[in-house]
Amino acid sequence: MNKRIERCTMAAAMALGSMAIAGLLNTAQAALPPVQHQGSVQYVSGGIGLDESEALKAAAKDYPLALTFAAQVGGKADYVADVAVVIHDGQGKPVLRATSEGPYMLVRLPAGDYKVSATYKGQTQERQVAVKGAGAARAVFEWK
Repeated sequence: MNKRIERCTMAAAMALGSMAIAGLLNTAQAALPPVQHQGSVQYVSGGIGLDESEALKAAAKDYPLALTFAAQVGGKADYVADVAVVIHDGQGKPVLRATSEGPYMLVRLPAGDYKVSATYKGQTQERQVAVKGAGAARAVFEWK
């Protein structure tokens, strides 16, 4: 009889654990901002609030390019939004023109070399990135 109770208790605990994990995954997906499209390029940006920033960090593995934006504000680094982003392919052709709605932008691009320009409060920075596969390329922009 005790073995049967132990098995039932174990099964109930496993079921509750599975539901809790599924709930966490659904919460992360629900907090992810909507995917946007520009031509054949898909991107998502945001990261305002803990849930949204955690969801974007978790989704970064599924996107070939991850961008992060920060600025020195009052002597300390702080994440920023409203960053104008332009991405050019290896031939200099623009493939994305968008404004990041938060400190994180994830971009789905085909493999290749790209130049990323980011403008915040009139100051532009550029980075060369080599996109190879999902989660492979990252660039951080920080304005001082």
